[in-house]
Amino acid sequence: MRSINEINDPRLVKALAHPLRVSILTALEHRVASPSELADELGVPLPNLSYHIRMLVQLDLLKLVKTRPRRGAIEHYYKANGPVMVTDRAWGEVPSIVKESMTSSLLRTVGKQVDAAAARGGFDDNASVLARQTMKLDQKAWKELSRKLIELDKFATKLAADSEKRRKDSDHLDEIDAGCVLMLFKASPVDEAPQEALDDGTHKRASRSKSRSSRQRDAV
Repeated sequence: MRSINEINDPRLVKALAHPLRVSILTALEHRVASPSELADELGVPLPNLSYHIRMLVQLDLLKLVKTRPRRGAIEHYYKANGPVMVTDRAWGEVPSIVKESMTSSLLRTVGKQVDAAAARGGFDDNASVLARQTMKLDQKAWKELSRKLIELDKFATKLAADSEKRRKDSDHLDEIDAGCVLMLFKASPVDEAPQEALDDGTHKRASRSKSRSSRQRDAV
């Protein structure tokens, strides 16, 4: 079965706007599971989840990897067909309400993943990275930074694929469950940073300079 790496059709982007479909794809990105397992995990009725599973299979975003007899029936197991990137053209043709729905769903998923990792010490390793910046860019710099981040995302995907054989050869002894989140967005104007109250009742403006703290290689 062909694996979709880039989505060019705006209609396909709209189909992904449902938050449950995003949750399903995230859950099956690196593992195999059945609809009943996912229904319990995501806390949704099995018929609802099965419907969205079928839609994702039809969209070529999920694939059936095995079946198994269970309680007098055949249980199906699925896995995501691979990483997906929405092209600029497709994203540009999608209505704002669809963009908002997809973005909100993905941010909720990212937030849960990062919170869970932090609670388990996922940022404790010296090689982990946690970086945040606010900056002022012109259009040229904005587009160049966007291009570089897309290149980095593709590089991360290649690294994961390249490491697969080594992980299998080592019987997964040196395997690291990593998460990586890359974001570039138009922020609120940094000139409007909130003022902080000082002990003497006066105020100071929060720093406009870029802020960065080193921590994680946790990739989402």
